[in-house]
Amino acid sequence: MKKIAFFDAKPYDREWFDRQNTKYDIRYLETRLTKDTAQLAAGCDAVVAFVNDNLDAEVIDMLYNLGIRVIAMRCAGYSNVDFKAAYGKINVVRVPAYSPYAVAEHAVGLLLTVNRKLQRAYNRTRDFNFSITGLTGVDLHGRTAGVIGTGKIGRAFIDICKGLGMRVLAYDVYPAEIAGVEYVTLDGLLTQSDVISLHCPLNEQTKHMLDKKAFAKMKKGVFIINTSRGALIDTEALLSALNAGKVRGAGLDVYEEEAELFYEDNSGNIIKDDLLALLISRPNVVLTSHQAFLTEEALGNIAETTLKNLDEFFSGRYLTNEVCYRCKLGKASESCHHNRKERCF
Repeated sequence: MKKIAFFDAKPYDREWFDRQNTKYDIRYLETRLTKDTAQLAAGCDAVVAFVNDNLDAEVIDMLYNLGIRVIAMRCAGYSNVDFKAAYGKINVVRVPAYSPYAVAEHAVGLLLTVNRKLQRAYNRTRDFNFSITGLTGVDLHGRTAGVIGTGKIGRAFIDICKGLGMRVLAYDVYPAEIAGVEYVTLDGLLTQSDVISLHCPLNEQTKHMLDKKAFAKMKKGVFIINTSRGALIDTEALLSALNAGKVRGAGLDVYEEEAELFYEDNSGNIIKDDLLALLISRPNVVLTSHQAFLTEEALGNIAETTLKNLDEFFSGRYLTNEVCYRCKLGKASESCHHNRKERCF
């Protein structure tokens, strides 16, 4: 029986993987994967990792020297993986889609919450304060939603926005034909949108795509929603825009320095991240802990796809969900082995 080192395991991970696992000896490890914990994979045949695990060149080499030949990311994102270091050593597979509806619905939930100040209303009524002063929102119907990234999640978000009666603008380097959606330049989206929602991957081109210059181009009173990756937004620039009143409110499920904090109970600790403390202190910011994916349907799909990815690897078959350095982070070229239904190496 193949042994799997499962890092950053939470109770909900164990529940759904145990439901579907029939052939692997899964060693659930509560710790994140880092250079200090990689040795825990000794004696295992594969590693299952998550978004905040560290898979840089040093960790990749450590795992390779331990005999690990496959890393199964139980998520869609992979910005934490050094694919150049992994190429030729360790195959990397992922879960490209688990439930676009889960993430899109959470994004809309953040928008509705921050617009109608539901978090403040909830806290008031728990103290039997039924005043509605200061809780005024705006109608979303008839306003313009700007969607950056129109993959499966972005499209699900678009459908909900259209259902709310919103006009939808979109920006994507790979535009698709979507009825009722107008593709524009990034600048065009920034200047016209009342709501800007991020649904794109994090890479060198998209890091801090919403920076000081981008916020300066936006309408006064814009809403910012991010359920993708924290580093898409320059946090200092967002705080400045909030302080200046340029941003009416922000709904965030991610934060650019979340790795050491999210998914853990830090309620008894002093948080030394001043930017995070300032964000949370703002009454017009709603921050959740990277939970947009967290539905029963998504957890079931993640477990099923991850186990199938491992089945393909250990049976020597083509890896349907492999990502590698030659693929240029998932964008297959004509010469890519994926086009020939072959492993990347």
